[in-house]
Amino acid sequence: MFLEALVSVMLGLALAWIAAHRLPHRLPDRRLVLSTGAAGALFGAFLTHSALGTGSSALIVLGALAIATASLSLLLRPAGRLRHPRPRNAHPTAAGS
Repeated sequence: MFLEALVSVMLGLALAWIAAHRLPHRLPDRRLVLSTGAAGALFGAFLTHSALGTGSSALIVLGALAIATASLSLLLRPAGRLRHPRPRNAHPTAAGS
């Protein structure tokens, strides 16, 4: 269990570092990204180990990576500017008709 947790945290950190390196404009501070990746992987390892039990280390690590990826995806910001609708009173037909 300890080795699975250690490998999961290391892979979660690696995944978070890659995400922070490739998408710095869409992610918050690097420390938050790295800690989210590590915590997500550790929680994923715990959750997968609880569901599957012992003996399936590869599946536990895959589950940890899945939860770490999902956790990191929650930190992503939109790539472009958001379009804001025009205010109602600025519509050209609303003033005269």
